[in-house]
Amino acid sequence: MNIILLGPPGAGKGTQATRLVEKRGMVQLSTGDMLRAAVQSGSPVGLKAKAVMEAGELVSDEIVSGIIGEKLDELSADTGVIFDGYPRTAAQADSLDTLLSDRGRSLDHVIELGVDEAALIERIVGRYTCANCGAGYHDVFKRPKVAGVCDVCGSTDFKRRPDDNADTVRTRMEEYRKKTAPILPIYDARGLVERIDGMADIDVVGAEIDAVLDATS
Repeated sequence: MNIILLGPPGAGKGTQATRLVEKRGMVQLSTGDMLRAAVQSGSPVGLKAKAVMEAGELVSDEIVSGIIGEKLDELSADTGVIFDGYPRTAAQADSLDTLLSDRGRSLDHVIELGVDEAALIERIVGRYTCANCGAGYHDVFKRPKVAGVCDVCGSTDFKRRPDDNADTVRTRMEEYRKKTAPILPIYDARGLVERIDGMADIDVVGAEIDAVLDATS
């Protein structure tokens, strides 16, 4: 099973990818992680990437595709793959088709975890933690039993992440839309896109992803 997993920050994409890795033995291919690993390994394509990055230039589609190809070659044919951060352009989508077909693979699903922007902002902006023990709370959904006192350790000192604000969330959403806009129509036309409510309970989202994958396994 080869899938692309999409979702803006806060949608739970990382949680679901980890779950698929643990439950199904799939491998998550993150372009950022693979670039760093290729540079450290000193492979031919890694050396190309290193030279480009040291020159302050953007790594080309050819180099990124080469790194993904190297990683796919390391995997057994029956190992499922989750593509994370690739493809982001129509050209990369074409390259991915070639990379997969050359190795007897094909893309099975593009799963997008959708969010309600207003609800996502409320989810993120309202969260805070105990500065002493790290217990998590929320202004609306999970308040301390005694106002201003941590349920776990009794501390009265709390903190919020500075980037947990509405403007930052809106910026992240806009960046996500820009990155996915070029590729979603391509996969929609091929009937590969499955949209799941990322605002649902984690287990519910996981069960819906399982249903999609099991239907074609």
